[in-house]
Amino acid sequence: MSGATTGPLRLILFDVDGTLVDSQGTIVACMTEAFVAEGLEPPQRAAILSIVGLSLPQALAQLAAAQTVPVQEALVAGYKRAYQAARLREGAAHSPLYPGARAALDTLHAVPEYLLGVATGKSQRGLDALIEGHDLTMFVTRQVADHHPSKPHPSMILTAMSETGIPPADTVMIGDTTFDMEMGRAAGVTTIGVDWGYHAAAHLRADHMLSDFGALPDLLRRIWPD
Repeated sequence: MSGATTGPLRLILFDVDGTLVDSQGTIVACMTEAFVAEGLEPPQRAAILSIVGLSLPQALAQLAAAQTVPVQEALVAGYKRAYQAARLREGAAHSPLYPGARAALDTLHAVPEYLLGVATGKSQRGLDALIEGHDLTMFVTRQVADHHPSKPHPSMILTAMSETGIPPADTVMIGDTTFDMEMGRAAGVTTIGVDWGYHAAAHLRADHMLSDFGALPDLLRRIWPD
């Protein structure tokens, strides 16, 4: 962020997986590995992608609903091990930025009134590694699953607004899942759904839809015309 502000500060919150980065290949592979390690039949790809955005315990409680809590906990641990190994093996390439994401983030970051943040089901360690790998240093508030109830609880957004002192009317939540949109509605902020992620666009019920990262700056100017 550079220069003096000329209007009220605005908070732009992004989901990560399925919104900023395309991590579906790694997520599906690591979830499959975790189930196989426990001698279980892995879920179908669509089922795995349907829980992206939830915190891991909630995600595994859904994917392995027929299993005992100890087995679900073992699956959580197995997924974390597999994901960390993939991250170390492949680096940032295991979660590439979507086309246009970098340019959009840089454009928004250059607007003095805009503060950027993330609200993600990732762990603190996972988010830190992704930020380092892609050099995403522009985020002033970073809300992760370690410190909040799982989406769609609004805690992440409420905390981000509290940290920045920005009210709901000047905040947007951008994401690809119903969990992101429900979280945004519960927090009273404007929701922006993206159609390139892991949940069908028709199910999002977002205030606005985005089909191209390049259109985001203009959309925000329409949402906040003053």
